[in-house]
Amino acid sequence: MSNPAQITIGVTLLACLFGVLGVRLYASGHAQRQDLIDRLSATGQVAVTTRRRRFTGIDRRLRRTRLGRRIELKLGATGLDLTPGEFFVYMLAAVAVLWLIAATVLASFFGPLAGLAALWGANTFLNWQRGKRIERFINQLPELSRILANATQAGLALRTAIAMAAEELEAPAGEELSRVAHRLAVGESLDDALGELAERLPSRELVVLVTTLVLSNRAGGTVVSSLRNLTQTLEERKETRREVRTQLSQVTVTAYAVPGFGLAALLMLNLVLPGALDRMTGAFIGQAAVIISLVLYAIGFLVIRRFSRIDV
Repeated sequence: MSNPAQITIGVTLLACLFGVLGVRLYASGHAQRQDLIDRLSATGQVAVTTRRRRFTGIDRRLRRTRLGRRIELKLGATGLDLTPGEFFVYMLAAVAVLWLIAATVLASFFGPLAGLAALWGANTFLNWQRGKRIERFINQLPELSRILANATQAGLALRTAIAMAAEELEAPAGEELSRVAHRLAVGESLDDALGELAERLPSRELVVLVTTLVLSNRAGGTVVSSLRNLTQTLEERKETRREVRTQLSQVTVTAYAVPGFGLAALLMLNLVLPGALDRMTGAFIGQAAVIISLVLYAIGFLVIRRFSRIDV
């Protein structure tokens, strides 16, 4: 009887030993993970956030794919507090909801079309958010140029001036300059850090500012006078862009109203004649007519948007 008792005691002690080792290993891994996050946050490669992330498993798998990397790059340029996995799940949910609504309200034929429209809308949403962030950043460029000019005139180095501007300016300029300052702090060259900023938020104004800073840093020229002249130029371009956007606001509304009228016509037709869309899309001729009309509406939208796009 003593042998089973000794075996039980031995197994229990061994299990306790493995349990203690497991807890210690988990604590060590958690500490290493937190240390890695702190170091990456200090270099601006990850954002520090207290929000609990959702769909972490999907996010890890998605980041290994080409689609996930593209989504991650776009999200990084928009400034949204979303992971690629979260955005991907929300996009699929929007596709399912719009598919169900279109198939229920209109006809089953419009379900896949609504799903494709949801995918296009998700990509358009990211581009729109990126454009808004770039626009806000461009509006802050005159103030940024002024701060850099004052700092360099006071005798500060350009790296120190960038760090000071990152603290004084609000988002998005403050956030973007913080990334540049962190990269400079870990030994990255000024050319690479500013070049990465210009690639992430492409605009003519930012390219001019980056080129001025890089050339002045290389040749050792008069940074102050260059930044003073650039500040005045950026202020004038800012006012010009505002005037152009105001003048073209009616054209922009028209571009969105054209496809809206088409969707409203479909809804009114289905309300006046219930089941008309089902009968119409039940034949090949009706499906072809719907697809052709949608293509024409899309072409009209793109043409109007192209006419309203003026590069300043």
